[in-house]
Amino acid sequence: MRPSSLLFLYLIFFHGFSPLVESSYLDYADALSKSILFFEGQRSGFLPQDQRIGWRGNSGLSDGWMYNTDLTGGYYDAGDNVKFGFPMAFTTTMLAWSVIEFGDLMPPNELRNALVAIRWATDYLLKTVSQPNRIFVQVGDPNIDHSCWERPEDMDTARSVYAVDAPNPASDVAGETAAALAASSMAFRSVDAGYADTLLRNAVQVFQFADNFRGAYSDNAHIRDGACPFYCDFSGYQDELLWGAAWLRRASQDNSYLSYLENNGKTLGADDNINEFGWDNKHAGLNVLVSKEVLDGNMYTLESYKASADSFMCTLIPDSSSSHIEYTPGGLIYKPGGSNLQHATTISFMLLVYAKYLDRTSQTVNCGNEFVSPVLLRMQAKKQVDYILGENPMGLSYMVGYSNYFPQRIHHRGSSLPSVKDHPEFIACKDGSIYFNSTNPNPNVLVGAIVGGPGEDDVYGDDRADFRKSEPTTYINAPFVGALAYFAANPNPS
Repeated sequence: MRPSSLLFLYLIFFHGFSPLVESSYLDYADALSKSILFFEGQRSGFLPQDQRIGWRGNSGLSDGWMYNTDLTGGYYDAGDNVKFGFPMAFTTTMLAWSVIEFGDLMPPNELRNALVAIRWATDYLLKTVSQPNRIFVQVGDPNIDHSCWERPEDMDTARSVYAVDAPNPASDVAGETAAALAASSMAFRSVDAGYADTLLRNAVQVFQFADNFRGAYSDNAHIRDGACPFYCDFSGYQDELLWGAAWLRRASQDNSYLSYLENNGKTLGADDNINEFGWDNKHAGLNVLVSKEVLDGNMYTLESYKASADSFMCTLIPDSSSSHIEYTPGGLIYKPGGSNLQHATTISFMLLVYAKYLDRTSQTVNCGNEFVSPVLLRMQAKKQVDYILGENPMGLSYMVGYSNYFPQRIHHRGSSLPSVKDHPEFIACKDGSIYFNSTNPNPNVLVGAIVGGPGEDDVYGDDRADFRKSEPTTYINAPFVGALAYFAANPNPS
């Protein structure tokens, strides 16, 4: 029997998937709507009347009490009940960047929904920087939280608050928060100028905190046990300083941030040419962002950033002489570790953004053995997006609730436990274990959630316990919003 036949039988008998029909038509507009809706399932705090994911309820309503501070709101990062400031700020930056670049392509109601998703995060981030020379970086003890399988509405675990006070450093979280608030100020500028001003003013202040007291937040002894190994700063804090400055430059057009990028690039590692982009490492995204200054404004003092962006694009083109990104046999970008689809979504978004910047000045990327056009960059992005939505060897959509075949047993507490609407009785910390261990599909569909994705062999087992593959995260979804906005308006890019 051929391997493909074995895989087919495996899917049918063990997981109930049927890859009989490979999608010939992908509804990008539907996927866009669902990718934004997902964020409502991740909300913490007091839910509004127009909450659309109805199986969720209020949670974390006393967050911040031990500091006599209101720290309600924000997002749970993934399938647990902790609010990690580092990935939440990055998620916010990517949602805002999605709106900045492609919001004009979104249907008006989806643009509104995207702005609502951003504001749910920025309202919280403003609370985290509301006290001088202090930033709240996390709410919830992950070690205790992870020992429970409990609905957010039932949380009875310690809601420990992790704060960094000057002169202790938090350049990474503060720099990313500055980026998030600055980018969001641009997203809101045309619809709520007052709120945009508030966001930008706070971005300036939190960036000063990041720059004045340099260092990684997870190097602080009283933070480390809560942040690590979950969202340690593994790659250093320097990239977040440049990233924050780049967003402040773009949002404010203040030349002092241009000087910062010119004068600090070498000392903060901008020339290291690190081909990574995600919640921890901003280098490739930074280079794409700053390249706009070179392409649009002829800022040749920043040429090294554009050279690094070009180099990164060339690594993504399989036929390029400098290609070194690994792909699965089915064509998915693959990096070892967990939550692999975070790489596919961020890279797809960057391909589209860079193609947009190049298009405006009719430029291509010189990859040595070939010149790569914006069209080719878009086609590379489309392959990743289409794979995620179901054009893959499994015939499976990795977005929950999209198409007929999607993961049923995602690693997510609220989705896998009975809803408070259906089961109002309290479910204690360990009492949820029977639901975690169950082989039944999750009772609540977390529409729009994108899971960690398949392995390097393109196989996905739909196993709740395999969190590296089955857990959704906000930072997988956020850049995908922008990519889907583009393809919903341009399903056949040229």
